[in-house]
Amino acid sequence: MQIQVAKRLQHTEEYYFSRKLREIETLNQSGEKVINLGIGSPDLLPHPSVIETLYEYASRPDTHAYQNYQGILPLRQAIADWYGRYYGVSLDPNQNVLPLIGSKEGIVHICMTYLAEGDEALFPNPGYPAYSAAIRLSGATGIPYTLTPENNWLPDLDALAKTDLSRVKLMWLNYPHMPTGAMATESFFKEIVAFATQHNILLCHDNPYSFILNDRPKSLMAVEGAMDVAIELNSLSKSANMAGWRVGMLVGAEKRIKEIIRFKSNMDSGMFLPVQMAAAKALSLGPEWYSELNDTYRRRREKVYQLLDALGCNYDRKQVGLFVWARIPESYTDGHALSDEVLHRSRVFITPGGIFGDAGMSYIRVSLCATESTLEQASNRIAVASGSDID
Repeated sequence: MQIQVAKRLQHTEEYYFSRKLREIETLNQSGEKVINLGIGSPDLLPHPSVIETLYEYASRPDTHAYQNYQGILPLRQAIADWYGRYYGVSLDPNQNVLPLIGSKEGIVHICMTYLAEGDEALFPNPGYPAYSAAIRLSGATGIPYTLTPENNWLPDLDALAKTDLSRVKLMWLNYPHMPTGAMATESFFKEIVAFATQHNILLCHDNPYSFILNDRPKSLMAVEGAMDVAIELNSLSKSANMAGWRVGMLVGAEKRIKEIIRFKSNMDSGMFLPVQMAAAKALSLGPEWYSELNDTYRRRREKVYQLLDALGCNYDRKQVGLFVWARIPESYTDGHALSDEVLHRSRVFITPGGIFGDAGMSYIRVSLCATESTLEQASNRIAVASGSDID
């Protein structure tokens, strides 16, 4: 049979990490196991009370049915309380909050809700590949905006304003930024809200890294006027070590929530109730949870710095989030070349920056989701392969 995939998929490749994990598995079968420092999947446990809550509710006979498309009120209330406590954002749990089965689905929901063929959407370069993929799947045209270290990895709004924005309906942004770890200032958030207001653009801010190695979490929604022009995605994957649980959220004006539910309600039947109750518990954790989590990541980051020093890379110690972004030595053509060499010579996988856009070609990204001993082992493997010493 000659069955062609839909037009929407003809220029959409399989996700990079999906392909790379198969390659790593093949290498694992042929020799020493690869140390995977590529993916930001937390290896630490959620808080014990979160697991206990899941078990408690999963053990009941009345918690296994289909759930409300907008999530249960205890979870929506917990999200609203969390936003108020840590971000200083006031939300109505009945109007401004939509739980998601992971924030990645929210990216697709937003694009499918607002974009169609003939529309344009802005996305960061370098940036999370899911933004451009979701735009493409919607039938719209993605317009990358380049981020540079000279501008602290923030978009040049003056340059964007001089381009034709007449077809642009939405703009993806993500701070703390993945993959660079750059933070946005409050003044920048104010500027971009004004920019979106002026050009009638819906801002879509993806905010899953705000608690990681960052003592002052920020939300775009805290800016005056943001509720009129912006929506924000957030997640418990990183901040609560619940990546596989698939718990995310979308916050915004009531009108936006209702519009997105029109698409979402045709795609799923709601989140498992025990997971929702456990998520509400995770959202109630105090600042000591985040402090302990970040102490672990700080120690790990020092080990990653050691690894990057062995590779001759340069990096900014002010970056935050779950990764370290580093510029490769000039002796390599791009991050793919360095990544492939390290993988095949040292059996260590680090992510080439080029998968996040051509503005990342001269960079690599290393995950902090590995124990200190694993990171030391990776450094030693690299040092042995390069003939250098690790102190």
